[in-house]
Amino acid sequence: MSDFAAYAGLFTAAFLAATIFPAQSEAALAALVLAGDQPVMALIAVASVGNVLGAVVNWLLGRGVERFKERRWFPAKAETLARAQGWYQRYGKWSLLLSWAPFIGDPITVVAGVMREPLPVFLALVTVAKAGRYLAVAAAVGAL
Repeated sequence: MSDFAAYAGLFTAAFLAATIFPAQSEAALAALVLAGDQPVMALIAVASVGNVLGAVVNWLLGRGVERFKERRWFPAKAETLARAQGWYQRYGKWSLLLSWAPFIGDPITVVAGVMREPLPVFLALVTVAKAGRYLAVAAAVGAL
């Protein structure tokens, strides 16, 4: 596999994994790390950038989604959105450190957009969380 294909595939998997699309970026990273054809830190950087940019898409969706909450086709009930907003108000920006977690991470990034979390704060916390996860994956496969 060429370096470009490896990096592009990893970036795409990481980007999609941070959005509503089902994707598994940790397995892709682990496979590439174990193959040993690319530098581990470069793979971690590519996966982190892709995943953070996917989270930014969620944040942007959150910024615009609230105006549609009363529509019949809206995917979340108004009560669910209000509960998520209350949860975010309670735990605040620090909840973004859980943005790496399965099932809850992506909704947290959307709610951060709804709650108008400033983009620089969002980027800093989400980058720490997501890069930390990829460092842990690399360490788990014995690369670090």
